[in-house]
Amino acid sequence: MKAMTYRGPYKIRVEEKPDPVIEHPNDAVIRVELAAICGSDLHLYHGMLPDTRVGHTFGHEFIGTVEEVGSSVQSLQVGDRVMVPFNIYCGSCFFCSRGLFSNCHNVNANATAVGGIYGYSHTAGGYDGGQAERVRVPFADVGPSVIPEDIDSEDALMLTDAFSTGYFGAQLADIVAGDTVVVFGAGPVGLAAARSAWLMGAGRVIVVDHLDYRLRKAEEFAYAETMNFGQMRDIVLALKKATGGLGADAVIEAVGAEADGHVLQHVTAAKLKLQGGSPVALNWAIDAVRKGGTVSVMGAYGPLFSAVKFGDALNKGVTLRMNQAPVKRQWPRLFEHIRAGHIRPRDMITHRIPLDHIAEGYHIFSSKLDDIVKPIVTPAA
Repeated sequence: MKAMTYRGPYKIRVEEKPDPVIEHPNDAVIRVELAAICGSDLHLYHGMLPDTRVGHTFGHEFIGTVEEVGSSVQSLQVGDRVMVPFNIYCGSCFFCSRGLFSNCHNVNANATAVGGIYGYSHTAGGYDGGQAERVRVPFADVGPSVIPEDIDSEDALMLTDAFSTGYFGAQLADIVAGDTVVVFGAGPVGLAAARSAWLMGAGRVIVVDHLDYRLRKAEEFAYAETMNFGQMRDIVLALKKATGGLGADAVIEAVGAEADGHVLQHVTAAKLKLQGGSPVALNWAIDAVRKGGTVSVMGAYGPLFSAVKFGDALNKGVTLRMNQAPVKRQWPRLFEHIRAGHIRPRDMITHRIPLDHIAEGYHIFSSKLDDIVKPIVTPAA
């Protein structure tokens, strides 16, 4: 089969790899219909994540058709069209039984924190991802779900991570009716978080980014006010002035490890790998939230420490909430919102890229060219 493979930082190519096979009775093999490139895939592409091995196939957002099932799989049949959450989880451990699917204790021998993630380095279990013609799906009775007939394929794809993660970020922000919510980052997760904040009862939503085309997308897709931090001397001061001097009730950080900002922080994180990521956006979030407010962290960070303003968070009484999204938990409610016409996740998609041209897609996405917001991949194109 054809599959995207990692060859080193900024180097990927499409190669022939062996077709995946059933390795366990509860496996399934999925023929990929649509996949996506996520902003967090860029952390791998840029060499930010440890133990990203040559030959690894990325891609934790995908939908497709079941081609083969293991002998113990009962919930899926060959021919089913399924959406697959980015979390790989067993469904029965201490954490899964509490709905913490992203923290499953049985699927990742390489970490005690995060569970398994498709296509996200050996730090997340070493599972190949869906930027390929086929993919092996473990615990097929637990993770995948048959795509409802009334849910558009591209909407279903956006629910495998990006929109579900943004929705989860808004949940973690503990939004109360009328709250002012600030979202750092106008990528797909930030856009989804901003749009979801209205569903949680927000009275005002402000999105912060430095790319004008992404801010225009935030205005169109999320109906948000916007601020360009690149055009301001002090974005925190601007946000304080915009919120009566108090700060926002809740802040959602949807930027993560590669935030631009103070040059020393960026170099020690992104270049020298001495931190698990540049803490600029997270520190802005801590500074911009009001005392007693909530910061929800959805941006991806590596396992090393980051120079976070923890003392400021403590002294302000800020609640910090974060986790990898337990994606499947969000689907029933998100299906309801789609059917009611409240959201159309596929409207975030800006580029549709054939698998054979995925290297160019990564380049465009990484370099923020052609007003790209969310690219998806079509293996059959």
